[in-house]
Amino acid sequence: MIQTIAFYLFAAMVIASGAFTILARNPVHSVLWLILAFFNAAGLMVIAGAEFIAMLLIIVYVGAIAVLFLFVVMMLDIDFAELRAGFMKNFPLGILIALVLLAELVLGVGAYRAGALHLGTPDGSAAPLLGRSNIESIGALLYGRYLFLFESAGIILLVAMIGAIVLTHRGARAVRGQQNISKQIARKPSEATVNTRPEVGQGVEL
Repeated sequence: MIQTIAFYLFAAMVIASGAFTILARNPVHSVLWLILAFFNAAGLMVIAGAEFIAMLLIIVYVGAIAVLFLFVVMMLDIDFAELRAGFMKNFPLGILIALVLLAELVLGVGAYRAGALHLGTPDGSAAPLLGRSNIESIGALLYGRYLFLFESAGIILLVAMIGAIVLTHRGARAVRGQQNISKQIARKPSEATVNTRPEVGQGVEL
């Protein structure tokens, strides 16, 4: 009974958070709603017994990707009026793409129920370890059979991150109030401070 209530609660929160992510006018609010959706999706994975997927949703998606989105949105100078104008201009195209994806989904479900599609069956090579949890079984599989693919995915993500940083800082101009670290380090003590010994009652002339 408690699992059923928790499932419907998490599912309703995921749907509501996803809707507010799309409908929010402020991109920062959209990212915050997206983080809430990830948390509730992690709750659904825990109920389903996939604690490894729940941990990935919290650590990877919330702790890295969503926070990265939040920093990028907050750091970029976004013209919200222009953003809304572009949304309304591309709204018909978005509706068309959504309808195409919905038709593909309905077609796939119909073909599966009609028996035209046959899903693959496990061959036993990725069977879980006896007496071990899901995380230990997945870890043994990733760092054993799929070690090369796992490391290759990490290298690709590293290259993508470096490329995103290079593209962000390319052509960046110095803005008002930006610190020049090298100039501050090269500054001499004589240029930074002035020692004065004013007499009593005379004060300091600036």
